[in-house]
Amino acid sequence: MRRIGWTIAIASALLVASFTVALRARADGSDRIHWKQVPEAQVKLDDKTPLAWSVYQPVKDKKDKKASSTLVLILLGHRYLMLNLKDKTVYEVEPPQLQAQGSDFESSDLADPSHAIGTSDWDSRDVGPEQLYKLTLGDYGRVLQVTLPHPLDLRLGLY
Repeated sequence: MRRIGWTIAIASALLVASFTVALRARADGSDRIHWKQVPEAQVKLDDKTPLAWSVYQPVKDKKDKKASSTLVLILLGHRYLMLNLKDKTVYEVEPPQLQAQGSDFESSDLADPSHAIGTSDWDSRDVGPEQLYKLTLGDYGRVLQVTLPHPLDLRLGLY
């Protein structure tokens, strides 16, 4: 009888320990944002395409409730900018904040108020299969234009 009691106690302790480790790992991983490149996107500065640019958006999956289509990470030359399209704010991102994952990136939350860039003249328009965002960067004084494809809505039968 004593052996069964000890076996149950040890098994319970191991189960609780493994559950705690799993919760901690999930908590650490949930604060991370996985940025995936959007090859269909377009970027222009003052109606001209920059020489070096890329656009990234957070990956949406069933587990990741934080991933949002309102966040956009843009590479302009050697400068990274994160746009929050909902709040109409832009943040400068330091390259060490991004960890390369192949052609994608992973980061923690990049919305640091001390790295906010002043912006003005926000405009958003639906231009067919894409959404066009225009804004003026306060530090450059230049117009940034970002075009993002609409997500596919398979409920409507559109491809």
